[in-house]
Amino acid sequence: MTRSVLLMCLTLAAFACPADADELLFKNGDRLTGKIVQLVDGKLIFDSVLAGKVTVDINDVQTFSSDVPIQIHLADGTVINQKVSATTERRFAIETGPALKAQEFETGSVLSINPPEKPRPKWTGNLSGAFTSTHGNTQTDSVSASANLSRRTEKDRTTLGADYARGRQVDPDTGDKKTTEDWWRTRGKYDYFFTKRLYGYLDGRYEKDSIADLDRRVIIGGGGGYQWVESDDMNFSTEAGLASVYEKYDDQSDGDSRLSAQLGYHFDKKLVKIVKFIHELTYYPSTEKISDYYLTSTAELRTNLTENMFTNFKVIFDYDATPAQGSGSTDIKYLLGVGWSF
Repeated sequence: MTRSVLLMCLTLAAFACPADADELLFKNGDRLTGKIVQLVDGKLIFDSVLAGKVTVDINDVQTFSSDVPIQIHLADGTVINQKVSATTERRFAIETGPALKAQEFETGSVLSINPPEKPRPKWTGNLSGAFTSTHGNTQTDSVSASANLSRRTEKDRTTLGADYARGRQVDPDTGDKKTTEDWWRTRGKYDYFFTKRLYGYLDGRYEKDSIADLDRRVIIGGGGGYQWVESDDMNFSTEAGLASVYEKYDDQSDGDSRLSAQLGYHFDKKLVKIVKFIHELTYYPSTEKISDYYLTSTAELRTNLTENMFTNFKVIFDYDATPAQGSGSTDIKYLLGVGWSF
């Protein structure tokens, strides 16, 4: 009697275990029963009844089944959260309803299964500044500061930035302090990605420069861009569009407004682990007269001192083909400072 009961229990257990288990069928005919844990980057983690957790290549899997709902992300953007049944070669199926035929999908179309929750997008950026003071034969003092903020999600990217510098020098003959540098600029940009690489953008700039007699320069533009490379080590994008450029100088009663083309690029690259090079350029030729243009370019070399602290050297090059009367077309600004990233 005892032997019969034990044999019955073993038989029921043998049939019950596979019924409650997920299953993988490989191309070579092997099978694994257990639980599908996760599929990311083509690697499937499977908790096998006999071997424990193993990692297999999804390309080696013929078909699979799951006795509980699993979240499947397909290459076309479809997300499935249902039980899965094995079907024919390189396919799997889900039940769509009691009176409907099961819907089948190709195994090769699966991007991920039960993927980890994506980290919530957050703002990142940096602040840097410098102060210089000399006393002796010459007496000067200068201060400069820069700030940058950015936020990247799967669909869009927002960047904000500002730069400021002011310098004074004491005239040795009169003892009066003369301003030798006094300028600031702000900029903001929003990119919306239609695909992984192609995006549309809107941006704006506002600038003032007392030494160049620039009361204000306001630029509002928009267009399209292409992200050729986007990674932790290197980023490169190019853009083209149109912009409204408004300039007013101190010696003018009225400002000048014109429609311009807008062409530019952004490039940054880690030269070594702690050194990063950043360069961007934007060119604004007037649509009415191509010789009337404004060009701005920034190059920066940034070296990490600690995980968050860095030192940087930045060069800002501006060229205005139609500057204020008595002012030169070229302005080159040098900023050397220490900063903090977050």
